[in-house]
Amino acid sequence: MNVVKSVPATPALVWVKSSYSSGEGGQCVEVATRCGSVHVRDSKDVTVSPLTVRTGAWRVFVGFAGTGGTA
Repeated sequence: MNVVKSVPATPALVWVKSSYSSGEGGQCVEVATRCGSVHVRDSKDVTVSPLTVRTGAWRVFVGFAGTGGTA
């Protein structure tokens, strides 16, 4: 007898492009959030797996970047 597990469908991530991205093919970054994690990808090549970090680490990174990268 074959047993098939039912796996609930995972909703697709909703990607948001950085407000600093231009429409001229420059450096484009997109982010998506889900269940305590932030996913980051290059919008020019969405076939590459995104970088995934916990939301707390993302907050620290964004806070650090907001200071111009100085401690």
